[in-house]
Amino acid sequence: MWEEKTIKEVLFTQEQITARAEELGRQITEDYRAAGKTPLLVALLRGSVPFLAELVKHIDLDIQFDFMDVTSYAGTESQGEIKILKDLDTPIKDKDILVVEDIIDTGMTLTTVCELFHTRGASSVKIVTLLNKPSRRKTRIEADYIGFEVPNEFVVGFGLDFNQKYRCLPYVAVLKEECYK
Repeated sequence: MWEEKTIKEVLFTQEQITARAEELGRQITEDYRAAGKTPLLVALLRGSVPFLAELVKHIDLDIQFDFMDVTSYAGTESQGEIKILKDLDTPIKDKDILVVEDIIDTGMTLTTVCELFHTRGASSVKIVTLLNKPSRRKTRIEADYIGFEVPNEFVVGFGLDFNQKYRCLPYVAVLKEECYK
C-alpha cells in the first residue's frame, strides 16, 4: 500500500474526526441558536471541504455555505503573500460568518480573511477549524471551535495536502519527512 511508504503515523482516525465533528456541530448549533443567529459557513478551499462535508451533517440550523479559495502556501511553507483565487458568491454584509478551516498554522491567511470579512460588513466572524497548530502561530488569531490540537509536524489527509497530494486520505497523519524535503 502506497501509504505505508509515506505516512509516519496516523494522528486522528476517520472515526475520531466524525465523532469530533458531531460534538462541534452540536456546540455550534447550541451557540448560534442561543444567540438567535444563523451562520453563513465560509469554507476555505480546498482543504476544508471534507471537514465542511462532515460538519454540516451535525449542525441543526438552516445554514448556508459558500467557498473562498485563498492561498499563501507553496510546498510546506507559507509565503506570506495572500492571494484570493476565488471570492465569495454570497454577499456578507450584516451576516454572521463562521469560517471553516482545515488547519490554523501561522494564522496569517486566516487573519487576512477575517479582516476582509469585517471590512465587508459582516456582523460577526467566528472560526471553526479541524486542526490547530499553535506552535507555529505568527498572529494572535484563535479559533472559536477546535477539532484537535496537532504537534509541529507536517500533517496530511482529510483535506490537508502536500502539493495537492494526500487530500483523499480518510484520516489525519504525519507525512514522513523524506516525502517533502
